Amino acid sequence: MIGRLRGLLAWKQPPYLMIDAHGVGYELEASLTTFQTLPEVGAEVTLLTHLTVREDAHTLYGFADSAERSLFRSLIRVTGVGPRLALLILSGMSVELFGRCVREGDATSLTRLPGVGKKTAERLIIEMRDRIGELGVYPATVVLRGERNVATKANPVDDAISALVALGYKLPDASRMVQSLETEGLTSEAIIRQALQASVRR
Repeated sequence: MIGRLRGLLAWKQPPYLMIDAHGVGYELEASLTTFQTLPEVGAEVTLLTHLTVREDAHTLYGFADSAERSLFRSLIRVTGVGPRLALLILSGMSVELFGRCVREGDATSLTRLPGVGKKTAERLIIEMRDRIGELGVYPATVVLRGERNVATKANPVDDAISALVALGYKLPDASRMVQSLETEGLTSEAIIRQALQASVRR
């Protein structure tokens, strides 16, 4: 099991990133919460990880802190919740807010998350209620060191829409979510985060 990776951030495009560790490029998927903590491409970063193994793929997931990884590991044990949906949940709300929804039985807020219907929300509340107390909040493990490389300038709006599609949204819905925001001066990660937060509030 790979539990942690430290190296240079070689590439990032939500929800994917690559860490170059001693010449080996590790591809990971991460939530938008973790993406907001990442340094610029070329800087050193440390992420906690979780490896899932299937017959057709080995997928590595990265996390900025222990609380997020613990919640991810608990979520994928819930019936009908896979790694992709777990990442969407982590992208749409904080560990603390998710815990509050579970403790208060707030299925309505959970159903505002992409991919979470009424039955899934109720299942999350039932199955996570006993586990939520085990989740602690720990300091972030992301480390920023070294000089930053100048990355190729991209269009944050287009990147945000592409990332939302990669997270499971249909292109028209992703476009509407982003175009309804004031995006001037925002990074793609900030745009995605606001879009998801706005979706949860609706």
